[in-house]
Amino acid sequence: MSASNLLSTGSVLRMSDPAMGRAPPDFVPTVQVLSVKPIPSPNGDRFRLVISDGVYFINGMLATQLNELVGGPSGLQENCIVRLEEFMNNKVGGKIVVVVLRLSVIQQMHERIGSATDVGKVVDAHGGGGNAATSMPAAAARVTPASNSGSSSHNPYGGGNNPIGHSAVPMHNAYARPTSSHSSSAPIQVVSPQANQGGGMHLTPIAGLNMYNNRWTIRARVTTKSDIRTWRNAKGEGSLFSLELLDDSNVDIRATLFKEAVDKFYPLIQVGKVYRISGGRLKIADTKWNTCKSPYEMTLDQNSEIHLDNDVGNIPTMHYEFTHKIADLEQVTDTTKHIDVLAVVKSVQEPVNLISKKSGQELTKCDLVLVDDSNTEIMLTLWGDKARNAPHEYANQPVVAIRRARVSDYSGKSLSADVIIVNPEIPQASQLADWWNRAGRSNSSSVRSLTAAGGSGGKVETFENRKCIASIKEENLGHGNPDKPDWITFKGTITFIKRDKEGGAWYPACPNAGEPCKNRYKVSTTTDGQWYCDKCQGSFPNCVRRWIFSATVQDDTSSTWVSFFNEQAEQLLGVTADEVYAKSNTSGGFEQDTYDSFFAKALYTEWIFKCKIKNEMVNEESRVKASVVTLVPVDYARESLDMLAAIEKF
Repeated sequence: MSASNLLSTGSVLRMSDPAMGRAPPDFVPTVQVLSVKPIPSPNGDRFRLVISDGVYFINGMLATQLNELVGGPSGLQENCIVRLEEFMNNKVGGKIVVVVLRLSVIQQMHERIGSATDVGKVVDAHGGGGNAATSMPAAAARVTPASNSGSSSHNPYGGGNNPIGHSAVPMHNAYARPTSSHSSSAPIQVVSPQANQGGGMHLTPIAGLNMYNNRWTIRARVTTKSDIRTWRNAKGEGSLFSLELLDDSNVDIRATLFKEAVDKFYPLIQVGKVYRISGGRLKIADTKWNTCKSPYEMTLDQNSEIHLDNDVGNIPTMHYEFTHKIADLEQVTDTTKHIDVLAVVKSVQEPVNLISKKSGQELTKCDLVLVDDSNTEIMLTLWGDKARNAPHEYANQPVVAIRRARVSDYSGKSLSADVIIVNPEIPQASQLADWWNRAGRSNSSSVRSLTAAGGSGGKVETFENRKCIASIKEENLGHGNPDKPDWITFKGTITFIKRDKEGGAWYPACPNAGEPCKNRYKVSTTTDGQWYCDKCQGSFPNCVRRWIFSATVQDDTSSTWVSFFNEQAEQLLGVTADEVYAKSNTSGGFEQDTYDSFFAKALYTEWIFKCKIKNEMVNEESRVKASVVTLVPVDYARESLDMLAAIEKF
């Protein structure tokens, strides 16, 4: 068989027809990929392809879910032969681009087949987008399947005698908005998918959406639906909610609805249902908040079309990419990265109420301890209603699939997430449940934790996992990844507090408790006795003083300097900086003895410290700095029992 017989000659010409849209199921051409080049995008690299049938070539784009196929000895690379199993074309900047949604690599080649020319020039020469094949020589226009077994004149791509595969029936306008008979109070109708196809409805896969085409209709499942949120600012006020939509290309996109659209659609849209959606606007996704795979996000208004569609089972209920075990999360340094996690809920802590320093409102939080078959556990923090319902929702140690969890360096490593599915019906969940019931539950006391002591739950590290101060130097803590601190928990005694800073062991902070200052930014005095903040550019009659000082901590192996900041200092001293300032500065002037007495109470007290160890530049010198993150008074009864248990192990 000659090399040219490997390719479906004439298939590129058919792909170039603007009226094709999504390729019919029986159009599965075999082509050669002449080039694979990465194109940077906000959501990571995409790959541009040049696709050839040996006669013509056309530009293409690889859907992001296929990026993993690129490279490797048997992967997608230059000159390889592939079978295009699912694809569509789009017009971008006046040019037809093929968006590849699914393919199989058939064979690796070291050279190009034929001398293909740009099909775009052929189309332009015959009317710029009309059916160029009808006026082309027969040898070029005929679509020839790749030879597999004998010769056949049957055209496997359909279309009868029309070489491009068009029907003689006039085309419907694929982009015309369907006539709707529903009222604004009931905008969602059940529509048959078969009726859509028979009526000429052109469905665009989410992977094929782009900024150059605003006449599209997608068919997708609602995988998540947010609560209604309200806002109020200088431009006005309103409400919004967001959806995440997934289609059969396994690409999802976020859609946001505002104001009138909230009132119209929120009560009617249900999670898990399939809808046809059109009439929205696209913009580049803000990857800081949007975790969907599509590089775009969608805005829908009250004039958008949302129709309930029959669920024929071709769209998954949720798409997961379990690329990391919990043990692997220790190596994740990019805190903007979102990761799917499958785990067992080992334990659920009691929900606690906190006061937000930012808003002053009461918040509810609950911590879950997650574990998987890497014998590693991590803390997941829930807030609000999810936290209040957690003890009931996650009882009996279920398997949970956490979609796009955020990995934080807080307390070592910890997780937060919005979408958690309990006991998902996927094979990986059954395998993990079998591991837990067979071996994991009985060995749960010996697992390693990525969440350090005093983490989001305020727990102290177990006695067995504590270290001594000498470990800071012995293990060279702080000298590893410059972007990732090390953590250590030890028992130590306060032996000295450096409190002789001019004006007091604090700094004057902005009294603005809201954004952007939140009582953190330093203020300075003005000539008229006011306090001025550069951050919010406000002037205030007073300030808020916040602790900041250093101290030495010692155990029986070594000593170290540690830094105390406001929250930790208040716990150590039992008093705020403003209170010490008020009692030390009386009408008679500054009272040194009163000031010193607050620090004297803390000297030679013993605590369990959790510290962050990081190498920092100070006056152009590299120094290892230890900062106290949490300190807990020693429970001597518990400590004695732990020591006796440790002695018995020897």
